[in-house]
Amino acid sequence: MTANATREDVMNALMTVDDPEIGINIVDLGLVYDVLLNEVHKKAVVRMTLTTPACPLLGHLVAEIEDKIKQLGFTEVQVDIVWDPPWSPEMMSERAKMMLGMV
Repeated sequence: MTANATREDVMNALMTVDDPEIGINIVDLGLVYDVLLNEVHKKAVVRMTLTTPACPLLGHLVAEIEDKIKQLGFTEVQVDIVWDPPWSPEMMSERAKMMLGMV
């Protein structure tokens, strides 16, 4: 357990969570819009989207996100799925685009 995990620590943890259908981490895919931390209450909020509203593995993805962040010492993790702004391939990192053969 990390005493004072930072936003960067959380983002690094999220980089180990792969989209189960694409096989690229959710940060490089541009799915994570924001991370808010409350150290006093040991709470982390992840504001993110999905590549499609019909994602069949949403429950699996949320459970993995919660697990990775709790390993940093947070006792409460909230994952907010939002649709605005809508996700598009332009939100992906250059690394993700290269992995998918887009550049």
